[in-house]
Amino acid sequence: MRPVLFVLLCCALACEEPRIKVVPVTVQWMDWPAEVNAGQTFRARLIVSGICAADPRFHPGSTADLSAVTFAPYFVTDDRPIACADVRASDVLVVIGIDTAGLAPALAASVARTYEMRGATWAYTYAPNALTPSLPVRLFGSITVRPSGADSSRRNGAGTVYLLRDSAGCARVRPIAAWKADTALALDDQADTVNLSGAFVRGYIYDTDVPVCGKTRLFHLVARE
Repeated sequence: MRPVLFVLLCCALACEEPRIKVVPVTVQWMDWPAEVNAGQTFRARLIVSGICAADPRFHPGSTADLSAVTFAPYFVTDDRPIACADVRASDVLVVIGIDTAGLAPALAASVARTYEMRGATWAYTYAPNALTPSLPVRLFGSITVRPSGADSSRRNGAGTVYLLRDSAGCARVRPIAAWKADTALALDDQADTVNLSGAFVRGYIYDTDVPVCGKTRLFHLVARE
């Protein structure tokens, strides 16, 4: 190979952009305002499943249509091999679960109405021609949209949880991918705890003047699957 061509080839390889890949993740827990005003964007708290990747950049993947808001979160990462069992590089992140938020688009409502809240789930279905691999979604709950006067005192919440009990026997639920101690929520009904560990639950979070297990911010269980 001529020296000039060799130099040009090396320069081209050096300047080549790093390859990237898109890694979809599942929504383990979501909570959001029970009510919002029409035309108002709102933030939903998301706890999503983890990855091991190089330089991961998180995207909530929020969309809305005439009936629902959907979060299909994903990471954009460098497409290079990673030894996840022995990670030392500073630009590599092993994520057990990430507690973050996603901004939902503003929703329309000339009269009070509800939209479904949906999130990506476990089952993996790869769409080879899509910009991002796709994950099926499941229903997490609903949000009420009002022309005005929305009540901001309550948040709806849903996801897969563990059942925890503290030293005093107080029952709490913690999203399955959460690792921080303060993510556990005390149950307002301490007797209704059957088959909660590993269950997908729906309910709402609210503040009360009457503490339960010393907590005034409580989770009211509506349904479990």
